[in-house]
Amino acid sequence: MVGTALIYAWSAVSTSRRYPYAPVPPVDLPPARTVRVPDRGEFFLRDTGPADGPTVMLLHGWFASADLNWLGVYGDLAAAGYRVLAIDHRGHGRGLRPLVRFRLVDCAGDAAAVLRELDLAPAIVVGYSMGGAIAQLLARDHPDAASAVILSGTAQHWQEPELRRSWKAMGLVSFGLANAPRAMLRQGLRNAGLSGHGEPSDRQLAWLMSELTRHSSRDVADAGRELGRFDSRPWLHQVKPRTAVVLTSNDELVPPRKQRELAQALGAPIFEAPISHMEIVTRASVYNPALLEALAAVAPVPVAGSLS
Repeated sequence: MVGTALIYAWSAVSTSRRYPYAPVPPVDLPPARTVRVPDRGEFFLRDTGPADGPTVMLLHGWFASADLNWLGVYGDLAAAGYRVLAIDHRGHGRGLRPLVRFRLVDCAGDAAAVLRELDLAPAIVVGYSMGGAIAQLLARDHPDAASAVILSGTAQHWQEPELRRSWKAMGLVSFGLANAPRAMLRQGLRNAGLSGHGEPSDRQLAWLMSELTRHSSRDVADAGRELGRFDSRPWLHQVKPRTAVVLTSNDELVPPRKQRELAQALGAPIFEAPISHMEIVTRASVYNPALLEALAAVAPVPVAGSLS
C-alpha cells in the first residue's frame, strides 16, 4: 500500500534534524473545499471544478492522503476533460476524525455520501491500494454512486501468512507514531527512497513530513488492521458497476499476481503501468497513460483529450 514502505525502519531511532523550509507542495494542487454532509460530518476534498467530461473520484492508499497519493495525477486527468475529486479518508491527512474506530466500510460510505451531496453521483471511482479496497466496498454497498470502478495497486485480500504477521504489528506502529512521529516518519521516508541529499529534496521532505504528521496514529494503525481482515472474494462477483484494473507490474508490495487475480475475478480488462508501488508519486508520467486508457474504456461517454 502507499506508505507501507515507511514502516520498515520505524523501530530505528533517527537524528533530531529538522527541515527549516516552508511546507509548500511541489506542484500546484487543485482547489480545496470542505463538503458538509448532514449527519455524517465535514470532508476535505480536492476539486478541479466543472468539466465537459465525467466526474472521477480518487480514493487514496493507506498512510497517504489525497495529495500524497494523487499529486502527480490531478493535472493529466483534468487536462483530459475529467472533473477530478479526491477525498482524504478518515484519520488520514485532513480527513474526518469521528469518535469511533476506523472502518473501511465507513470510508466507502463517506465517498458515496460526498458524491450524492454534490449531486455528482454516479461517478467513476478510482481506488489505489487501500483505496482499492474502499472502492470495492463502495461498488458493493453504494452502486448508485459509481458508474464505473477502476482498481489499481490493490487486491481482493491480504491473507497470506507473511502479510498477516505485518498487520499484527499495527499496535507497535500506533505506539511509535503517537510517541515519536517525526523521528519514525523521517527514517521511514529515507528507507522508502523519498528523500535524498541536497536542498531540493529537503524542501520536498519538509512538505511530506508536514502532510504525514496530519494523520491520526490510532486511525492509521486501525486501517492497517482493517486491511489485514479485508477479503472481498465471497462477494466481489456481485459488484455491478463496470470495472477495470490498472496493474502496477513492478509492484513489490501488492504482487502483480494478486492484481491479476482481482481482474480475473471481476472479468475486468487490465491496463499495465510498469511502476513499483510508491512510484505512482515519482513516475506519474508512466502511470497516467495507463490510467487514462482505463478511464476511456469505462467512461459512460467519450472524453475529449483522453487516450483512445
